[in-house]
Amino acid sequence: MLVDRKLELLSNEEEEGPGCDSEADVSRAGPVLSFQPCSGTLLCPGQDPWPEASNSPNRQIFDVVSVHHTIWDFCACAEFLGLISLCYELDRTPLLGPIRAHSTRAVATSTAFLKGASLDDICWAATWASPNTFIRHYALDTRSSARASMGRLILSSVDHSGGGQKELVGPSRRMPLGMRGGSRREKPLTKLSKHRGTPRRRRSPIWCECTDDHSKIISYRRLTEEGGKEHPSSMGLTNGDSAHERPKDGPRQNGHEEPAHPEEGNDQEVIVIQDTGFTVRIHAPGTEPFPLQVSPQEMVQEIHQVLMDREDTCHRTCFSLQLDGNVLDNFAELKTIEGLQEGSLLKVVEEPYTVREARIHVRHIRDLLKSLDPSDAFNGVDCNSLSFLSVFTEGDLGDSGKRKKRGAELEQIDCTPPEHILPGGKERPLGPLQPQNRDWKPLQCLKVLTMSGWNPPPGNRKMHGDLMYLYVITVEDRHVSITASTRGFYLNQSTAYSFNPKPANPSCLSHSLVELLNQISPTFKKNFATLQKKRVQRHPFERIATPFQVYSWTAPLAEHAMDCVRAEDAYTSRLGYEEHIPGQTRDWNEELQTTRELPRKNLPERLLRERAIFKVHSDFTAAATRGAMAVIDGNVMAINPSEETKMQMFIWNNIFFSLGFDVRDHYKDFGGDVAAYVAPANDLNGVRTYNVVDVEGLYTLGTVVVDYRGYRVTAQSIIPGILEREQEQSVVYGSIDFGKTVVSHAKYLELLEKTSRPLKIQKHQVLNDKDEEVELCSSVECKGIIGNDGRHYILDLLRTFPPDLNFLPVEGEDMPEECRKMGFPKQHRHKLCCLRQELVDAFVEHRYLLFMKLAALQLMQQKANKQESSGPLLENGGSPTSPFPENGMEGGKKSPLEDSKTEENMAGLDQVKELTETIASDDGAVDPKSREVIQNACKAVGSISNVAFDLRFNPDIFSPGVHFPDSSKDQIQDQKQLLKDAAAFLVSYQIPGLIKDCLDHTMLPMDGATLAEAMHQRGINMRYLGKVADFITQTPAQAQLDHVYKIGITELITRSAKHIFKTYLQGVELSGLSAAISHFLNCFLSSFPNPVAHLPTDELVSKKKNRRKRNRNPGSADHTTWASTSPQELWKNICSEAKAYFDFGLDCESVDQAVEVYSLQKITLLREISLKTGIQILLKEYNFDNRHKPTFTEEDILNIFPVVKHVNPKASDAFHFFQSGQAKVQQGFLKEGCELISEALNLFNNVYGAMHVEICACLRLLARLNYIMGDYSEALSNQQKAVLMSERVLGIEHPNTIQEYMHLALYCFANSQLSTALNLLYRARYLMLLVFGEDHPEMALLDNNIGLVLHGVMEYDLSLRFLENALLINSKYHGAKSLKVALSHHLVARVYESKAEFRSALQHEKEGYTIYKNQLGEYHEKTKESSEYLKSLTQQAVALQRTMNEIYKNGSNANIVPLKFTAPSMASVLERLNIINGILFIPLSQKDLENLKAEVQRRQQLQEALKTSDQLESEEESPEQRAAAPSLPLAGAP
Repeated sequence: MLVDRKLELLSNEEEEGPGCDSEADVSRAGPVLSFQPCSGTLLCPGQDPWPEASNSPNRQIFDVVSVHHTIWDFCACAEFLGLISLCYELDRTPLLGPIRAHSTRAVATSTAFLKGASLDDICWAATWASPNTFIRHYALDTRSSARASMGRLILSSVDHSGGGQKELVGPSRRMPLGMRGGSRREKPLTKLSKHRGTPRRRRSPIWCECTDDHSKIISYRRLTEEGGKEHPSSMGLTNGDSAHERPKDGPRQNGHEEPAHPEEGNDQEVIVIQDTGFTVRIHAPGTEPFPLQVSPQEMVQEIHQVLMDREDTCHRTCFSLQLDGNVLDNFAELKTIEGLQEGSLLKVVEEPYTVREARIHVRHIRDLLKSLDPSDAFNGVDCNSLSFLSVFTEGDLGDSGKRKKRGAELEQIDCTPPEHILPGGKERPLGPLQPQNRDWKPLQCLKVLTMSGWNPPPGNRKMHGDLMYLYVITVEDRHVSITASTRGFYLNQSTAYSFNPKPANPSCLSHSLVELLNQISPTFKKNFATLQKKRVQRHPFERIATPFQVYSWTAPLAEHAMDCVRAEDAYTSRLGYEEHIPGQTRDWNEELQTTRELPRKNLPERLLRERAIFKVHSDFTAAATRGAMAVIDGNVMAINPSEETKMQMFIWNNIFFSLGFDVRDHYKDFGGDVAAYVAPANDLNGVRTYNVVDVEGLYTLGTVVVDYRGYRVTAQSIIPGILEREQEQSVVYGSIDFGKTVVSHAKYLELLEKTSRPLKIQKHQVLNDKDEEVELCSSVECKGIIGNDGRHYILDLLRTFPPDLNFLPVEGEDMPEECRKMGFPKQHRHKLCCLRQELVDAFVEHRYLLFMKLAALQLMQQKANKQESSGPLLENGGSPTSPFPENGMEGGKKSPLEDSKTEENMAGLDQVKELTETIASDDGAVDPKSREVIQNACKAVGSISNVAFDLRFNPDIFSPGVHFPDSSKDQIQDQKQLLKDAAAFLVSYQIPGLIKDCLDHTMLPMDGATLAEAMHQRGINMRYLGKVADFITQTPAQAQLDHVYKIGITELITRSAKHIFKTYLQGVELSGLSAAISHFLNCFLSSFPNPVAHLPTDELVSKKKNRRKRNRNPGSADHTTWASTSPQELWKNICSEAKAYFDFGLDCESVDQAVEVYSLQKITLLREISLKTGIQILLKEYNFDNRHKPTFTEEDILNIFPVVKHVNPKASDAFHFFQSGQAKVQQGFLKEGCELISEALNLFNNVYGAMHVEICACLRLLARLNYIMGDYSEALSNQQKAVLMSERVLGIEHPNTIQEYMHLALYCFANSQLSTALNLLYRARYLMLLVFGEDHPEMALLDNNIGLVLHGVMEYDLSLRFLENALLINSKYHGAKSLKVALSHHLVARVYESKAEFRSALQHEKEGYTIYKNQLGEYHEKTKESSEYLKSLTQQAVALQRTMNEIYKNGSNANIVPLKFTAPSMASVLERLNIINGILFIPLSQKDLENLKAEVQRRQQLQEALKTSDQLESEEESPEQRAAAPSLPLAGAP
């Protein structure tokens, strides 16, 4: 027998007892099963595998043995599980479900792990190749959440991402099945169909925490107002506990409440989870059967994709999978297939080809041949993009990590950084941006693979099964013709000039084209096998397509190879895989609207719906982009060809295209062509907003805005029937002439009213041309059209948000003092300036706080007076907003709240909230005076309701041509004042707040894109950029904002240049595009004073180019306006544009002057202008400062790409999970937070696929959590994915990518991969130098990291260069007396100590000690540590001096005591690396943890109370005081 059947029942009293609370919770009473293992087994006390029984009084526990697989057979397994069942039976306890092997293994291994068994022992006992199998599939967590109470302190300074950006990440337990090897046991991710058609029927993407074989039922509660309630501990997927629920008195959608979810009939959703994997065996022709781990929810199609990606089966495409002779349906879920179980054998059976299948096969073989070729990524094709991480890590970190860790010796590490990245260097080479990857070296398999000119087969050959003909030239220079037939591929006797379709002799029929080529070309056979080995060795994230195309602004000069598939794609109307789906061209509108109509009652339905929406939007964006380029390139015929070019409209691939010009004077009153250019972007913002609100029954058009070659193209899906009717007949809601004729519709009013609360839009009346009142719930420009499909569409959403009065002067209207002192209102070049949604939300939240405080103030005054007759503050009835225009002041009086206690403030706010809820419920028991208090507070803040806070805007206020009835005169006046207050709020709160965030380093923009993102987060439009720059110059701490100022100036210059470039390009014909762009760049960036449009012909110009020039129309280029542009004229226009658009005066007349005055970099200007305009330049070194030769030539301009704006559908449930996980981490519950973020990652994967920026953020945070919790290898794996994904979806030099490199370097160092860590840090430093330069706060952190690693490998001189540079930067941006500077001094002192230069070490440590003493006090721990270190340095210095004196005195006879110079240990270096990266590890006992948790909660409550009081005081400051001192909010900043 395998085990000795000795059964020992232990009573509850004999065990620890039911009341004991051990760490692993294994003290629960019940029967215990004890075994005598035969040998080499692992005895593990177990835990209940059925968490549903956790509420049962008789929770059972048993001990199990995890026996090595080599001696574990089915009989023994059955007998073993029978003993467990017997244990329950003897205790007379019913089983809650079947006992399975997986349950037993999970319980045994998990409990053994919690009892101290090592992961190596567990993996050995369970025969698992790596701990990942245990961690991801078998680990059961029973630890108390109280054990993870340090996370808030640990993570308080983790986020270095700048801009307050959300983070996401983790070990993807649902890797796409196609990304896995056959033996990896990972939960699968729902795959996309390779067909780019209508979303195919997919399995419901379901997530789970299952570790046993029976189904679980998990309750999932949406994040509503009570979404933070505590859930049972057995619930693996919750939204956090009470510590994370949103404060009940906090602002909701409109400042006070959250709208109910449309489908929320109850607050719980029950989801059945059944996702345990099992293994099947696959037998393909010519290979041995191999195992494949699958999931019941996967489809057969996903196994097809795995086989098409595997090295040994990748050449097969036309096959079926058969089980016991039965063909499996490709779209059937595995769980529905009868007889499919653990160990089943699936046979790969070759199927006959059709023309469609043959074309797919050829395309797939072409993709395999080009799998390592980066040309598609450089050319921006098929969602390919670049990644260079593997160049610096020398492959996958996961595969080589152990080898590097074992074999890395300090002597073998090359620590020398490239010269151009050393501190103080001025060179900014472009070549290292895209280093050569060894795998990109051409491994030629064939010279030519193309379609034969004999296609299509004639009728008589079709009757013989011929489908198509191919022409191939092998590497051996053999020319062959190949027939693709229904049976496979064979050589025929045709040549280039004669058609002979008969099989060649000898005939070689192969079902796969690769098998045929292997027979006729030995070189192909060898190179193709090598190519596939390299392909499968690449990280999957290097190969997966991104959801949206990412373009590179530089590229090397690549050879243009023959490619039949590329040629076919270019000269057909096919898009993606359209010919592979029914119906040919896609009905985009039907797809977009049908996906929105999918059910969304529970989580699986919502995931499927969001996935379908995201996929269709991604495909639509790709199609619209390609169509827009075709329109501008002149490849699409207009539907109105007889009209002027600017007025033409186009339809291509069921998408409607229009140009950004004012074609029929529609925008005459708004700014003409300028307004017409801006309107599509505003309309897109409106579409985004209504899509987020997602009201059932209300439809928007698919919209993409493309800027290409100086033109703006709007691409929209087509409303059914819209082309068959006149616009006047179609519009049933809104106006087609900006307010002259206005109509309304009851159904539209009903639908739009549902959006009015979240969008803060007020229902209002306007007058039409007949002076009739018409009710609207949007701007008049918003049009409602009922399509032939019966759907209610809204379009022209360009004025969804209220106007920005700072840029809309209105006669007779005075702006607030704050605005006037900043030069507003300012006449803009168009009248479509609107406030951003973020600004509206921030303003409403701000007003809600004022409402609460004002009401609390009056209630407290009533309480203080204790008299019924005491009148409220506003009894005299001033203007609605005069008491609290922006700051809670009444006529400049001092608020009584200033002297009241914080507790009374909080009590008053609670009372106001309770009061408003009572009034809203229409309860007649409310005291009249209390009701009056609420009414006065509502009136003071501009609420449209007098019983509750409800702030909304009328988007038609100040709109030209819109008239309002006299009955709404007072309401209109209130709305005008509200808009003025919102404009004042932007300049007096949001802009100072942005600067304060930058000064506090909570926002760290590195380039124009991140600065724009930071501004947009605060609701500040880019037209305020000049005001932001001016504000910085008036700030006392201007030096600490130098980096923001430089980025702002760079952005001002490049945006102004972009505006000029747009008009400049419109006058350029296609043949002169490269010459025109190179001339513009020379005028913009080159020091050459007189660049000419065309370089003279010389010997470097090829004959082909000369012939092309001779074929041009003579003199055509000389008469173009762009050719006469000079650098002086261009820079004069840039300065004028900056003043006109941004109201900022640039003090420069040339690029050299701009670089000198503002300390800018020309390479940074080149990057910014290229990204903004879509220019792609040749990767080479450019000499910008050569005054004798232009910098750019025509050959340096490789391409011009479109700049695309589109809708980004979101994964709402996943984002809620992520937010909950973040909150858990901030509260200190690291394990729970990690679980929630892991589940968020799974949900993100289900919606977005494997590549998305939010998945990247998820991976980053999960890696940080893994690192903090001690799992360095998992942290390394997740961060590697984050870096790869950031490079692919954001760009190889995006600021986020730079930070991902820094994080990965830290984890590499922790895993003893020192050389890799240095390479990654050097790469990050180079990218940062290119993107911004050296003078940036983040560079100090980067240099500290580099210096510490170099210190660890005893490169002291190099280390000092970086650490001293970091010290200089920290001193500039944090102040010479900041704690960061003290830490920098200490790090420098450590290196000097290692060099035995104790004088310098003492000097730096004394500086640090002085800062610690002044900032923290003499008795602080850091001050004491510094003092002790000073003593140690002094002793070493004295010892050294004595030794030196002895040598001077006695010479060679001196008795020298050896001095001890110890190299820094890796542990000490890692500790300091953690500190500078914001990671602190504090050893505490359980009692300390509990005390600390209580103290943290107490301090949080105190801080919130103080914050409320501080906000009130700051808001009571007068507008005059704030306007006179724009930097006042920064006074308390460090």
